[in-house]
Parts: sequence; C-alpha cells; structure tokens
Amino acid sequence: MTIRIVFRRAAKSEFEDAAVRYDEQRLGLGVEFVIEIEQAVARYAAAPERYPVVLGDIRRTVARRFPFSVYFRVRRDSMVVLAVFHGRRSPAIWQRRA
Repeated sequence: MTIRIVFRRAAKSEFEDAAVRYDEQRLGLGVEFVIEIEQAVARYAAAPERYPVVLGDIRRTVARRFPFSVYFRVRRDSMVVLAVFHGRRSPAIWQRRA
C-alpha cells in the first residue's frame, strides 16, 4: 500500500523558503536540499514505525546532510508533514501546530 504524503501549508512554506535560501548561498544547493528532504520523507513513508515519537503521536526524521528535521503525524492512509524545521529554531514553533 502506498501512503499519501500531505504537507501542511506551514511545512510547505518552510521547505520552499529553506530551498530558496540555500540556493542563494550557492546555485544548486537548494535543489540538493529538496532532494535530501524528499529522501527523508520517502524513508519515513517506507517504515514510519522506525522513527521516534517526539510529542504525542508526532514522529521525527532527521535530514542527513542539512540541519533540518521533518515532523510527521501518521494517519490511516496518509502521512501529514507538520514541519520542515531547522535544528536551531525553537521547537515551540512547530509544537503549536500539533
């Protein structure tokens, strides 16, 4: 069964903003960031139970190359991305979305 991946508006915005900032640092780095986050999401979608619960029913996966975590909530037929979040930001920001 293929799990549907849904980005909340705030998570999509964070993801896109970070990609633009990385591309401003070095042309092509934004694309590398997008690929890294997409791979993290795909790993999670393949085996969500592998990843730790960090708050309530919210789980987290960490990007390997960039200092970002992706926070998810698993539903029966979908995975909801709540945040694509830089490690230095206050977790209270994404936690308010829960």
